[in-house]
Amino acid sequence: MAANFPPVPPVLKPIQHYLKTAQEHDSRDPIVAYWCRLYGLQLGLKVSNQGMEERKLLLALMDWLESTKAQMSENESITNDVAAQAYLENYALKLFLYADKQDRASNFGKNVVKAFYTAGMIYDVCQIFGELTEEVTQNRKYAKWKASYIHNCLKNGETPVAGPLPTDDDKDFDQDPFLPNADPQPGPSNTPAAPLPPVSPQPPPAGPTNFTTTDPFSNVKAPTPPSEPEKPPGGFQPYTGGPVAGMAGIPVETNRMVTPAGVQLRPEQITKAQKYCRWAESALNYEDLNTSIENLQKALRLLQTGQDG
Repeated sequence: MAANFPPVPPVLKPIQHYLKTAQEHDSRDPIVAYWCRLYGLQLGLKVSNQGMEERKLLLALMDWLESTKAQMSENESITNDVAAQAYLENYALKLFLYADKQDRASNFGKNVVKAFYTAGMIYDVCQIFGELTEEVTQNRKYAKWKASYIHNCLKNGETPVAGPLPTDDDKDFDQDPFLPNADPQPGPSNTPAAPLPPVSPQPPPAGPTNFTTTDPFSNVKAPTPPSEPEKPPGGFQPYTGGPVAGMAGIPVETNRMVTPAGVQLRPEQITKAQKYCRWAESALNYEDLNTSIENLQKALRLLQTGQDG
């Protein structure tokens, strides 16, 4: 489903990073590519003073998105926002955990920078679905800052400090990953282009205003997220938008799962329980035992009773 798009005009430079990430995933993961381009389109529609070149690119994106959605109409990670959000957050978390593990082991290199950088981009894309959770927001900021920090250390011939720095609380995590000292540049305005109708009933999200540089590792592919970045206890498997694997590999339809008490769980309840498990795992990576226990208890309550909270 890869396609040739017109060059990105200077006015639309703020969306170039997301289109580049989409291009890198065209063959690797079409779901990620789809949502990255949709996010880029939504940001592009907010840019004022569009000329022929800008509209040509945006129309090409619209055509590609419409065609791709039709081809993948049976994939709920494309058609269902709840499933799509879970898929993207899980994908970004795998990249984030891979990069964080390598970083803490002092295995610095371009692949680690690219993994942090790409995780930050995909976390941005998750804004399509609404406000980010506290965990996702923190991972997003940390990934962007860590990409910038390791990149600058490598460029200057310095050895990065592994893991979080003691002064992390004072860092501006929202800065451009590859121009940490640059002044923010004007980004998309709040005025949509009149001739181009939106492709989604949701309003375009407020995107970043300081991504104005090119990716210095554009020739470096982000590492493929491992299928099991950190194998959790209990055999929990990340949600991937398809049926849940049952005994002996037999698919189990998510809309027919029933609790021991006889309560039938809806697909969105199963997805929420999976999120609680992922959040618990992420909290353990930060040695936050209380938060991990709290999320596991919420997941257990939801799976046992069908009640959230």
